[in-house]
Amino acid sequence: MRIGELSERTGTPPRLLRYYEEQGLIAPSRAANGYRDYDESQVDRVMQIRGLLEAGLPTRIIKQILPCLDHPGQIHLPDAPPEMIATLERQRDRMTARIDCLARNRDAIAAYLDAVRPPADGGTDGDTDGDTDGDAEGGTDGDTGAAPSSVDKDTYVCPP
Repeated sequence: MRIGELSERTGTPPRLLRYYEEQGLIAPSRAANGYRDYDESQVDRVMQIRGLLEAGLPTRIIKQILPCLDHPGQIHLPDAPPEMIATLERQRDRMTARIDCLARNRDAIAAYLDAVRPPADGGTDGDTDGDTDGDAEGGTDGDTGAAPSSVDKDTYVCPP
């Protein structure tokens, strides 16, 4: 298949497919006219590459583990060298830190949305003064909905 079809089937722009080739991640054959010719297995390979990139692995690591991918989504390293194990452990730890940070950000957004959304029934939850804090006095009891000023800015900045 030509690059356009591979691009369409994998949702990967042709420019990115050429980059994968440049990095040694995929190796199409060449037709007599010089066009790249991808076989069916390249569809799975490109999807594996995209998944690993989305997981945060750099192309240099992906290039090292691609020969160990038996099936999409499965890494099989029968005799992994210690350097590879250490690299993968660092990558795993980096992904875990990013996941934790993203979860904190998701939870903060959810809490904010819960605070600013009107009640589902459109009422005031028994609140007789028309505000949203559930008491009979005006105001919000000092809750501005803003993040506390003592929050460390790095709490919500996720590592790449």
